[in-house]
Amino acid sequence: MAKRLEIGLKPQLNDPAGSGLYAKARAYLGLALEQVRVLRVLTFDTKLDDTELERVRSEIFTNPVTEMSSFEPLADKALPGFDWALWVGYKPGVKDNEGATAIEAMADALGHRFGEDEAVYSSRLYLIKAPKLTREGAEAISRELLANDLIQLWRVIPAEDWDPDQGIGVVIPRVELAHTPSVKSLAIGSDVELLALSAQRDLFLNPADVPVIRAYFNDPEVRAQRQKVGLGDPTDVELEYVSQARSDHCNHNTFGGRFHYQDLVSGERKVVANLFKETIKEPTEKLAAAKDWVVSVLWDNAGVAKLDDTHNYVITGETHNSPSNMEAYGGAITGIVGVYRDPMGTGKGSKLVAGLWGYCVAPRDYDGELTPALHPRRLLDGIIEGVRDGGNKSGIPTASGLLHFDPQYLGKCLVFVSAVGVIPAEINGEPTEDKTTEPGQLVIMCGGRVGADGIHGVTASSAGYSENTPAGHVQIGDPYTQKKMHDFLLEARDAGLVPYLTDNGGGGLSSSVGESARFSPGAEVDLKKVPLKYEGLDPWQIWVSESQERMTVAVEPDDEAAFMDLADKHQVEATVIGRFTGDGKLRLDHGDEVCCYVDVEFLEEGFPQWEFEALWTPPEARGLSEPVISPPKDFNGLVLDLLDSPNLCSREWINRQYDHEVQGTSLLKPFCGRGQDTPAEASVILPVLTSPVGLAMAQVIAPEYGIIDTKAMVQASIDEAYRRLVAVGGDPEQVGGVDNFCWPSIIYHPVNNPDGRYKAAQLVRACWGLKEACEALEIPLLSGKDSMYVDGTLAARYGASQRVSGPCTMMFTATAPVPDLGALQSLEPKLAGDYVYCLGVTSNELGGSALYGLWDQVGLNAPLADFAATRALGAAVHQGLKGGMVASAAVVSRGGLAITLARMVLASRLGLEVDLDCLEVGGQVSGMQRLFSESQGRMLVTVPSKRCNEFEDLLEDVPWARMGRVVRGRELTVGYEGRQVLELGETQMRRAWQRRFGRMV
Repeated sequence: MAKRLEIGLKPQLNDPAGSGLYAKARAYLGLALEQVRVLRVLTFDTKLDDTELERVRSEIFTNPVTEMSSFEPLADKALPGFDWALWVGYKPGVKDNEGATAIEAMADALGHRFGEDEAVYSSRLYLIKAPKLTREGAEAISRELLANDLIQLWRVIPAEDWDPDQGIGVVIPRVELAHTPSVKSLAIGSDVELLALSAQRDLFLNPADVPVIRAYFNDPEVRAQRQKVGLGDPTDVELEYVSQARSDHCNHNTFGGRFHYQDLVSGERKVVANLFKETIKEPTEKLAAAKDWVVSVLWDNAGVAKLDDTHNYVITGETHNSPSNMEAYGGAITGIVGVYRDPMGTGKGSKLVAGLWGYCVAPRDYDGELTPALHPRRLLDGIIEGVRDGGNKSGIPTASGLLHFDPQYLGKCLVFVSAVGVIPAEINGEPTEDKTTEPGQLVIMCGGRVGADGIHGVTASSAGYSENTPAGHVQIGDPYTQKKMHDFLLEARDAGLVPYLTDNGGGGLSSSVGESARFSPGAEVDLKKVPLKYEGLDPWQIWVSESQERMTVAVEPDDEAAFMDLADKHQVEATVIGRFTGDGKLRLDHGDEVCCYVDVEFLEEGFPQWEFEALWTPPEARGLSEPVISPPKDFNGLVLDLLDSPNLCSREWINRQYDHEVQGTSLLKPFCGRGQDTPAEASVILPVLTSPVGLAMAQVIAPEYGIIDTKAMVQASIDEAYRRLVAVGGDPEQVGGVDNFCWPSIIYHPVNNPDGRYKAAQLVRACWGLKEACEALEIPLLSGKDSMYVDGTLAARYGASQRVSGPCTMMFTATAPVPDLGALQSLEPKLAGDYVYCLGVTSNELGGSALYGLWDQVGLNAPLADFAATRALGAAVHQGLKGGMVASAAVVSRGGLAITLARMVLASRLGLEVDLDCLEVGGQVSGMQRLFSESQGRMLVTVPSKRCNEFEDLLEDVPWARMGRVVRGRELTVGYEGRQVLELGETQMRRAWQRRFGRMV
């Protein structure tokens, strides 16, 4: 018999969860509540008797000091006289991490093995005292703050309808599919017929691919081979497989496309035969061949580079935009644990050592007329919580991140997640970056089970968001299960039991087995052997489901017993589902029925290259120009408003939720300075505690420059990321990059996407900028990712709908070893009396700047990078840090010198006195331009007076100016043309900088 256990804090104790809902109801919905208490509910659908249930209640689920619990309703004890009871639980089939963990804990405590039909389900009961709250208000709280209809059930019960004996009753969200699994043959007699199937099944097939698919399945030789195994027309399994593999998300068709570029003003025409090959692959391969520290790029789940003499580091970056846009928490946690599996599945498997994040959303206080899937405020809160739980509960430090607001992200948000791992260079005398599958090896799936969640994830991510976007691809990640699998696979790797492994990410088994089979070549899998969360799934669902926490591993038959013993030791489910063959075929069975029989090379050959027209209109021809703005009379107020602006103000409220200390490796933390509250230029960790080499990591996005020219945007981002690594002690000769492109659709349609050809030109120019920057700074791209279709169709006034395309965005992540930990440095000045140097040239480059943003202007003069100058600066600063001459180093970026100087004062709690007349400038540059220009290639450093001459000797190839000194008072004082133009105290600046989100820390 099912039993319900309710658990809550004792009434005399403060309830943080209740207080959080109290605050959100007021801030989000304007609803005044008097009091809120929250009860955790666990519903046991088990065969335990009353004695066993009482034991787990008291020994496992209740803290007797702080909590009360009962199998009877607790509402009247938790909050006597409540007015509303709001219950929220998961829908059937949604991953319930708390429930899964509960049943594991019970199994350990009782020594009891639970059957597959037994489970524990978690939910929450919110008790609200608010006599004036209406049903409409209570439903708004449930719908807008507590539940997401995609994954959760909720009920609103007024006090007068409350049954004190039954409470919320017993709700069992068990999946019961009244369905007999089957394989369907699908006739595709014409292109029109196949396109209709694509629309019906959410396959998102490209019309150009349709004739190739039909030609393959109609090929007489192919049909003859298929008839021998009992197949004729393609099955639903095969068409789903093809759609997953050919999706833009998996196959990168846009970046592999042919672009016909034309400058509409100059008439210049160029054909880019393959955007990826010409701008990413070829430059990276050339650089990798010349850099002995580059170990593996462009083919595995992540890139591999040398850390020290015996270890390599592994890095990759991903996005999880589409699912996060619909279900923020689930999408974000799935994104972070999903990207963690990429280093786990790189080479023979790496240990995870860091996670990074980046969020691009519409303004948190958006109150416009469009209706997004989730309000930006709720969206951002959910994303933050998802990445928090995914990282903190995985035992992986969240090293740093960034947040950017722009109204154009209302259509679809961006959720960047990156992961860093470390791996021995060799194990058992073999290079760990090498892996392959061989005929005869077993195909083993380990980790979580397969359900209907996560179906069509990659195909849905290959299209814009609309009300018709399928919700089935939304998942909930389980960091606890993944942590166990992580530790298990590392031990199996070290025992020599893992010749090959990869993760089950986009496309699930269809991707992991489909790609692995290309090495053997060939594989056969029995889908009936795949462990399921519940019965009733069709074979095609099993094959393409993206249910989380799964890896596919190749194991030699002789090692099967040892591998399974280790799996049992770590309590990780591992199942042999097939074997690799050498016949060049991918064969899938479902018991006795063949459901797929295709050549493994089919998806690599014969498909047409996507083609795009790319029409570029230079910014001047688009009407962009420099705004006419007179020099401000109140520079103080201007700087304070910049510090308070959404994209420059403090992010402490996010960072404080993330654990960057777990594993004990952080050297330079997300915060630096005397108060440990100022963002560092980059994070530095010690990935191997016994190694003398650290690893620096930095991330940059600059979408505002892309409004003018995406080439300038990308180059500025790379230039800044490079300088950030140098500023903290990273080796400028060992900088690796990760490019993550997020772009609105470039597929031209005269009605639905009339500016598609311009956005295609923006993508081409961005990639040209990437190539030039990486070649000039000698940065090989260790990894990268593209996520297209950053578009949304949102409900508007009068029953209309409106398309909103996101800004062209590229996040650049840069890494570099810190071989000399003595050179590690932070941005805050250390001692009064030290001199302040500005390195680099300041020009009239305010286009896309934070300053212009205050006036809702864009401008024309986007910052242009001089990579030769930046390399010279990097070499000089690196030598200065190694020689102990540089006491602090800060990168001049958004907000220009004004904000960089302010950050240095905030971090050091010392003062700075500087003179803008001393700057090295390019051309005629006014005081306002000197203070707020965002020219690239610049850094501010402080140097002790006795080391100045020595430091200046390093600057032979670097423009520089000794522009001021560090002083004891906590004030920033700036002079220009003989007068003081800026004087701000540290307290004033801190108040402005923390005002917007400070209360949320």
